[in-house]
Amino acid sequence: MKQSLMSVGIDIGTSTTHLVFCRIDMENLAAASAVPAIRIVGARIIFRSAVHLTPMLNESTLDTLGIRNIVAGEFAKAGISPDEVNTGAVIITGEAARKRNAEEMVKLLSDMAGTFVVAVAGPDLEGILAGKGSGACAYSKEHCRTVMNFDIGGGTTNVVVYRNGEVIDVACFDIGGRLIKFDQGRRVTYVSKKMQELLAALRIDLKVNDRYEQKNVQKVVDVMAETMFNIASGTYGDPVLKLLITDHGLSAQHQVDYICLSGGVADCLEALEDDELKYGDIGVLLGRSCNHVFKRSGLKLLTAKETIRATVIGAGMHTTSISGSTINFDPKDLPLKNVLVVRLTTEEEKSSGRARIDAIRRRVDWTIHSGEIPFVALSLRGSRDIGFDELQSLAHDIVHGMVRVTSSEQPLILIVEHDIGKSLGLSIRDRLPASKPVVCIDSVVVDNGDYIDIGPPVVGGQVLPVVVKTLLLGD
Repeated sequence: MKQSLMSVGIDIGTSTTHLVFCRIDMENLAAASAVPAIRIVGARIIFRSAVHLTPMLNESTLDTLGIRNIVAGEFAKAGISPDEVNTGAVIITGEAARKRNAEEMVKLLSDMAGTFVVAVAGPDLEGILAGKGSGACAYSKEHCRTVMNFDIGGGTTNVVVYRNGEVIDVACFDIGGRLIKFDQGRRVTYVSKKMQELLAALRIDLKVNDRYEQKNVQKVVDVMAETMFNIASGTYGDPVLKLLITDHGLSAQHQVDYICLSGGVADCLEALEDDELKYGDIGVLLGRSCNHVFKRSGLKLLTAKETIRATVIGAGMHTTSISGSTINFDPKDLPLKNVLVVRLTTEEEKSSGRARIDAIRRRVDWTIHSGEIPFVALSLRGSRDIGFDELQSLAHDIVHGMVRVTSSEQPLILIVEHDIGKSLGLSIRDRLPASKPVVCIDSVVVDNGDYIDIGPPVVGGQVLPVVVKTLLLGD
């Protein structure tokens, strides 16, 4: 029997803000007499909002009230109440994530949008979600190909590489349609800091209040488009490419089978507008230049299923996973948000006694700043065929290794890959006071430095929704 969750994706971007509502279907795929194996079996969009220009108070501040009103208005148009929303994500992208009130904005929206709508940000996650929303991930998996997705937005271009549906690399570059803006009189009103550096490197004199000169602006967008071609073809030595890196580039050169272009600028690839400054920025020109560069490049282009909505669809349909059903928790301890993950190496986990205890303590100590213990979860691989004695030894070492957590008011949170969550959680509970909150879930894979949110139970209390995310906001 299928059950479903209502999910919302909210994308606050450099240029635009929009929403989608989705139904996420779940089903128990196990035989009637077996342990439940509840899996996500499908997701479908039930409402797409209009695409709104992101309201700004000034170049450094988002219009919190304006954005909130857009979101509330689209909930009303969809006929959906926040009480009906079970999961989803608010994601802030591109230059919008660098605004000084970005963190305040996403937290406000996640609190108003539903019981377990989480705030996520960071260029790596944005790229991954966009690649899922564009269809690049699914195509890579279905056809066993390597696909590179460029999500070209207003402030940044997020790049993700999928091989057989698995993420193998991500990067972000300061390439976008609203890095230079103009007023109705075709005068420059804004040049981003990175564009100022690029203009200097190209020896182009273009600054605020200057009149639009097509030749100079065309040279800038052509260089950005050529940079994307260099990324796609594995030519990483270009100094302009290095200049335009947002935080980190791709970690290696990749032989890709297909290139996919999404994002708002992808809607302008074959733009026929007479006014290339129709949107008051360089988006139309950049789209045309990308179209020209990639069509003559010889690279195979994959048509994106979604362009401007790729990221928001990724946020609504692909952020939530579910735990296994052999888990241990008390509903009153949930939801848990912004839980920092620490993970043992394979060798550390295979050790026992003092060595394993000390390894766990070191991991917890890494997370402590100014004597304050954050919400921290210990991630383990575990073993499907773990014996009773080995399980008891592991429980003992975790309790003693996590002593800073067990002696505080924080819940003890464990995340195990293999389905031993319930038995491990019960073994740990036997070693702690009855009042100590313990949450032990399985069938979720996370790594050091990940942040996760764990939602209240669904499907009759058998599983928990989990979102793995990053939280990178501000400069």
